[in-house]
Amino acid sequence: MIKMPGKSHEGPLPPLTEKERSLQGLLRQYVEKLAGDIGERNVVQYQNLSSAADFIDSALRKTGYDIRRQTFEVSGRKCQNIEVELAGQVQKEEIVVIGAHYDSVIDCPGANDNATGVAALLALAQAFADKSIPKTLRFVAFVNEEPPYFTTSSMGSLVYAKSCRERGDNIVTMFSLETIGYYVQQKGSQRYPFPVGLFYPSTGNFIAFVGNLSSRSLVRETVASFRRVAKFPSEGGALPGIIPGVGWSDHWAFWQAGYPALMVTDTAPFRYPFYHTAQDTPDKIHYEQLARVVSGLKLVITDLTGKR
Repeated sequence: MIKMPGKSHEGPLPPLTEKERSLQGLLRQYVEKLAGDIGERNVVQYQNLSSAADFIDSALRKTGYDIRRQTFEVSGRKCQNIEVELAGQVQKEEIVVIGAHYDSVIDCPGANDNATGVAALLALAQAFADKSIPKTLRFVAFVNEEPPYFTTSSMGSLVYAKSCRERGDNIVTMFSLETIGYYVQQKGSQRYPFPVGLFYPSTGNFIAFVGNLSSRSLVRETVASFRRVAKFPSEGGALPGIIPGVGWSDHWAFWQAGYPALMVTDTAPFRYPFYHTAQDTPDKIHYEQLARVVSGLKLVITDLTGKR
């Protein structure tokens, strides 16, 4: 549940590579567009929600993907999940889903929650666009993760996961990229729901991989891969879903459909002081660390799709 394979990186971080510096700039551009130019985006601020969907659509089309939009109605408004797919060449029927929600909570521009996750989604989709991989890879931007829709039938990822189950899609891995842009070195900066804090560090400088007990094999495999390929602090846990925070993102929806899924996160309210506030703005994000995490995730996804 708690003890993970491999060892978390300790000590100074290596200098950014040229590719990571370029990635840092791209991630900043995406976060500033979503949380700065567009701002709060949800069914209340529906025009902004639509603008965010169109921006994601355009960014993915520029990379060469064909776009699929899953449309459903909420409160008289059309809401859309946005999906692209890279078909596998060997184990095509086995599907890896990388997802992030693009809506923000009411009265919040949502830079970390969750423009950082969407920025990572777009950058990763771009990185894999011209790749040949054994398993099928999907990138999906979900709508309506935030309250009042979280865990309801109007939650975009739940709509999507249920439709996958109805079709018989064999999703073997799902990553929810959720609030991944805030890292600090001060002791005491990291908090946890009881009793999780007894087993994890008090400094909020790591990326976390969090799943439920049914997804423990996926959590362990993912942490082992990240620690092999990335020089960045990491923690992992396969914990009971009733613990506060463990299911607080789109991976929860995939659990409901019986799929293995985990959340990639900086732990959101347990670290980020601007969570769900008007101060969740692009200037709060630590883009260098975000680039390191996304660079590592690219290699992890390469592992899990069978390329390495």
